[in-house]
Amino acid sequence: MSSKGMVRAIFLVVFAVWLMIWVMLPTKLYKNTWTPNLETTLNSTYFSGQGTNLLLFSFPLMFIAAFGCAYLHFQNKSTDSSNHSKRLGLDSATALLKRPVVVMAPLGIVSALEITFAAMFVALLIWSLANYLYLSFGNLHMHKEGEKIWEAKLRSVSLRLGYIGNICWAFLFFPVTRGSSVLPLIGLTSESSIKYHIWLGHLSNILFAAHTFGFIIYWAITNQMAEMVEWSKTWVSNVAGVIAIVIAMPMWVTSLPQFRRMKFELFFYTHHLYLLYIFFYVLHVGDAYFCMILPGIFLFLIDRYLRFLQSRQRTALLSARILPCGLLELNFSKTPGLYYNPTSILFVNVPRISKLQWHPFTVSSNCNMETYELSVVIKCQGSWSDKLYKELGSSLDRLQVSTEGPYGPTSSHFLRHECLVMVSGGSGITPFISIIREIIFQIQKPNFKVPRVIMICAFKNSADLAMLDLLLPISGAPPQISQIQLQIEAYITREEEPMTETHKPLQTIWFKPSPLDSPISATLGPNNWLWLGAIISSSFLLFLLLLGIVTRYYIYPIDHNTEQIYHFSYRALWDMFLVCVCIFIVSSVVFLWCKKQNAREGNRNQNREIATPVTSQGVSPWFSGAELESLPHQSLVQATKVHFGSRPDFKKTLLDLKESDVGVLACGPRKMRHDVAKICASGLAQNLHFESISFTL
Repeated sequence: MSSKGMVRAIFLVVFAVWLMIWVMLPTKLYKNTWTPNLETTLNSTYFSGQGTNLLLFSFPLMFIAAFGCAYLHFQNKSTDSSNHSKRLGLDSATALLKRPVVVMAPLGIVSALEITFAAMFVALLIWSLANYLYLSFGNLHMHKEGEKIWEAKLRSVSLRLGYIGNICWAFLFFPVTRGSSVLPLIGLTSESSIKYHIWLGHLSNILFAAHTFGFIIYWAITNQMAEMVEWSKTWVSNVAGVIAIVIAMPMWVTSLPQFRRMKFELFFYTHHLYLLYIFFYVLHVGDAYFCMILPGIFLFLIDRYLRFLQSRQRTALLSARILPCGLLELNFSKTPGLYYNPTSILFVNVPRISKLQWHPFTVSSNCNMETYELSVVIKCQGSWSDKLYKELGSSLDRLQVSTEGPYGPTSSHFLRHECLVMVSGGSGITPFISIIREIIFQIQKPNFKVPRVIMICAFKNSADLAMLDLLLPISGAPPQISQIQLQIEAYITREEEPMTETHKPLQTIWFKPSPLDSPISATLGPNNWLWLGAIISSSFLLFLLLLGIVTRYYIYPIDHNTEQIYHFSYRALWDMFLVCVCIFIVSSVVFLWCKKQNAREGNRNQNREIATPVTSQGVSPWFSGAELESLPHQSLVQATKVHFGSRPDFKKTLLDLKESDVGVLACGPRKMRHDVAKICASGLAQNLHFESISFTL
């Protein structure tokens, strides 16, 4: 076994042990045998009752996250892009598990592998609830004189539903930790795994709502409604739980698909109540249960704070290309050391339009071909993008922009296929721009096996054909593009024949540089993963050190040397405070150090000359009568066949492919993605390997 295989095996064993602890947690063996022994061994005057949970539930995932960063760093250093097919090829079993099985709303496109893990997770929840209730019903405690058995059972069920919701929270924050090392270790990105956050969010809210209303019913029938506003000094705070669920309800309602699509801005702003939700939730459950879900929250807060620090910088916007179809391409300056893979995304904020709104856009540039520039493509289909289009259409010589990212996959896995089919609808073509540019770069390497590429693009109007201009970088493409086996099938669905009117030319706007702007760079520099691992490990160790000091020299004397008992909620407050302080101190120091190093690199490159492309003042070469101005454009136009007044026949195209390994990527409207996924899931062809590129289900 190779060293990489051994490291991954260690991570897998640690994760399996962590999961097994969750499986054993609700059992009689854990409660009556393991717990007393563990508390005797691990609970000390330095960590009190938190010692056991810190070791069993927090340490394993923090270990994986910290050392996973080092693993990813050295993996990237040793990666040879020319060996994608050999390194990343999937065996038949893995390919079968990744095949779509369920394609339906509201679940979206779900693979066999996802169903397997989802079933295992649901089984864990059912197992936990069943064991909790078995132990509870076998030893019911009457909390009030005259309490009936069914009332006591109602209270017990309501309490255990809260325990089950806590399991969901142990996983809830990992999918939205964009810079996490945990997701890349299992081959995921935050964009592809956002649906897991949605599923866990809905499930946890259902459980917590049942937990809350169960207790309200219990208090009502036992004449204890005053318990709702009780803030106990020795046990959980009921009123904190009530406040938490009151905050959670609008977050949940506005996140429902129908509401989110109609009122996205309301969903966006309401979801930022998560900080208050976490605060009151932790006050409700207490420090011991907080330690059980700590890794996800701890890593999320590190990531969120680093993203905040990165977003405070102004980004150098070099130019913008405005297409007649309402599409924009923004070209930013970047440091040469910033590496990212195709289909990555960049979050963009334009304070002139909105100081609070951040929107994700696909990166269309290639970091190997465009060493000093990074480009994103924006389709005008909302109030924010419409305002940006109008701003760029006015006489601007400078536009203040902030960015966050880029985020994306850790490898160009699509290059492993013999044939690559990319299906897009409208602006869904944008992720494929970066893939085409990556292939253009790779063909310049010797002995690189170029996959056959088929692009199926559906557009509403012929003006949208101008999007194909973005397949070539603004600085031009090498003549080797003719070596790509490229076939582009463009469908114009709302026009029966080519339009004869003159189309507007593609317009390029160049912006004046500002001394306050800086190029886009990795948050922590070229060694981003190593520095992130240092932050995770250092901040967690600092947290343990400070928590031990506070517990031993402040809380312990009050609990054991006086007649008082230290307030239950204050312990949770100390935990949250120390987590935030440790993350703030360590992350700030490392970020400022890396920023200083990045500034030196930027100074060395600030006097470089940017190659200004010669832009055509005529119409796009996709329209009739246009002059083909370069060999790359000629190759691209010759590879394109335009169909007017028709829609693509996905089934015929996909089933006619003879290659043994065909990658099918789809991006665009949900119905289109679902139609393609159903064909790949039908079993009519075993050579189709589907992947959806989308933020939605």
